[in-house]
Amino acid sequence: MSQIEDVDVTRAQQLLAEGAMLLDVREDDEYVAGHAPEARHVPLSSVPDEVDSLDRDRIIVCVCRSGGRSARAGHFLLEQGFHAVNLEGGMTAWHAAGAPMIAEEGEPYVA
Repeated sequence: MSQIEDVDVTRAQQLLAEGAMLLDVREDDEYVAGHAPEARHVPLSSVPDEVDSLDRDRIIVCVCRSGGRSARAGHFLLEQGFHAVNLEGGMTAWHAAGAPMIAEEGEPYVA
């Protein structure tokens, strides 16, 4: 299995500013509760079905709640020829760093 690079929130935000895509692989209820404004939501189980819709020319920053599921998504994407990295600590770290979050309704939180 290919080794996925872990990046911290600061590095993830730099990558996003440079044109990377943030791929949130959490379940629907987790995403609705709170996510990064620029995130594209594809639950982990659906990533193989959506692989052809992802841009191979962009770095993909994978994120979940704490980093485990997103690491699995990142490994899969690496094996498919993408340049993927894993947000270490996931949305928990994102939220703790004060990075922007939105929710479908109410105040955003990490579910």
